[in-house]
Amino acid sequence: MVTATALEERLLELAGAVPDPELPVLTLRELGVLRAVRVHTGDAVEVDLTPTYTGCPAIEAMSLDIERVLRAHGMREVTVRTVLSPAWSTDDITSEGREKLREFGIAPPRVRHGDGPVPLTLGPTRTQAPQAPHATPAAPDLHVTDTATEPVRCPHCGSADTELLSRFSSTACKALRRCLACREPFDHFKEL
Repeated sequence: MVTATALEERLLELAGAVPDPELPVLTLRELGVLRAVRVHTGDAVEVDLTPTYTGCPAIEAMSLDIERVLRAHGMREVTVRTVLSPAWSTDDITSEGREKLREFGIAPPRVRHGDGPVPLTLGPTRTQAPQAPHATPAAPDLHVTDTATEPVRCPHCGSADTELLSRFSSTACKALRRCLACREPFDHFKEL
């Protein structure tokens, strides 16, 4: 493994401070998409950037912002490479980034326990919980259920009693949910 130079560390810090274009509350470092910075000559640098998912429309804006910042700090030639392997996952979001998402009103992705692929279960947007004893077919006890073992907690009040409204929200990587305790809607950054 090659050790980064002081200049590479500084450029990594500068590029990492660039805000995400879709979630400006997070930096690229906090989001975990910035992989490496390598200086090839005194003023030519190559940056490795991994999108949150293949085809992410924000990758172009991220690349341009990184180029602008590094050129402003003396780099004549900046090349931003899109690197797909290893793939980005929500596990790459830093703990600081997760806290910023929560403070911003977005439920952060749940932390996965273990390696391997993320299980994905497709189903209807709204599902019924098992019938409560007082429910009848004419008046069912409707409640959204998730297949994940950990609940998605409301970033406003912390309640685990939330429901899925839509699998997609303002971006493809977020779902729209509502808290049944405080009744506030919120985005949930989906686990990938």
